[in-house]
Amino acid sequence: MQGLLELAGQIGARLKARGETVAVAESSAGGLVAASLLAQAGASAFFVSGAVVYTRQAREGLMGISLAEMDGIRSASEPYALLLARRLRERFGATWGLAETGASGPSGNSYGDAPGHSCLAISGPVELIRTIETGSGDRIGNMRVFAASALGLLHDNL
Repeated sequence: MQGLLELAGQIGARLKARGETVAVAESSAGGLVAASLLAQAGASAFFVSGAVVYTRQAREGLMGISLAEMDGIRSASEPYALLLARRLRERFGATWGLAETGASGPSGNSYGDAPGHSCLAISGPVELIRTIETGSGDRIGNMRVFAASALGLLHDNL
């Protein structure tokens, strides 16, 4: 967790210095991204919202993403991660939307992705998508890697 906290601290400092904000939606990272950012003193200056969007019900209820919007898109995919990141920016008026979706393990998900698969996206002044594959079924280890990768994607583009 210490590595996540250090990275989140750098992100928080950059966001505050720039007067920017972030909203987070994660699934397989289980809240580690939001927790790392919220652990920073003064997080209210840069953190707008965070949600663990783990089910269809959460996707619809928390993010307002309808079944029609998901037509042709599956969860744990790059298009879905980008849709989440964009929706975060819109719904919460954040400068940056940061999204993570995947399969932490120990087995794969119902879409055929192996454990250790995660799609990450940022939407803001820059939009980027990244897929990572750890090749591991270690659920907790994958959650940490997913959170670090999501934070790293934002950090590297601030």
